[in-house]
Amino acid sequence: MKVLYWVIVLVAGYLLGSLSFSIILSRLIGRDIRKEGSGNAGATNMTRVFGWAAGIATLLFDFLKALAAMLIGRALLGDVGICLGGIASMTGHCFPVFHNFKGGKGIATGAALGWMIDWRVFVCILVVFLIVSLLSKKVSLGSVCAAVSVVPATLIFAPRGPMIALAVYGMVLAVCRHAENIRRLRAGTEPDFRPGTGKRSGNQSDGK
Repeated sequence: MKVLYWVIVLVAGYLLGSLSFSIILSRLIGRDIRKEGSGNAGATNMTRVFGWAAGIATLLFDFLKALAAMLIGRALLGDVGICLGGIASMTGHCFPVFHNFKGGKGIATGAALGWMIDWRVFVCILVVFLIVSLLSKKVSLGSVCAAVSVVPATLIFAPRGPMIALAVYGMVLAVCRHAENIRRLRAGTEPDFRPGTGKRSGNQSDGK
């Protein structure tokens, strides 16, 4: 029976994660976010292209889908289920089966991981993200720093095996998904973040 629960949590988590709300919402507007701005299917690119309302809606829905996956996991398998649901949903978000495996960079879903690990972990990564993003004006840098902070925060506030494994996976995947941003940050060519108005514009690079 436990094996069946593992399968349910992994499949449900991945399918929930594969619901890319940036793509869904942008198509409702009549455009495809993957062909706009940076081309990334995430909340930051939605904000940059369509404005704050679209970005916040995307962020909220992506957060909630990962939360739902981990709640299912917790109901069936406890901490192990939270870990499995979180890993599956974040993987689905970054590589969604419904959208040709081209998804976001895992920051919105990563925030949900932090919330389920421990609310204090969530607060830590949120504070790091806000401070770094506001000071640097680069959401990508704030996102990478927030991703890195999840592991030490978990070691402090929730030092349990499944939670540490989930934090490490989330950090590694999010940082890897920001590889191009990191190269531009090191080269000094990463653009500052600016919200959009919905009009078509040129490319920028940071995103979730």
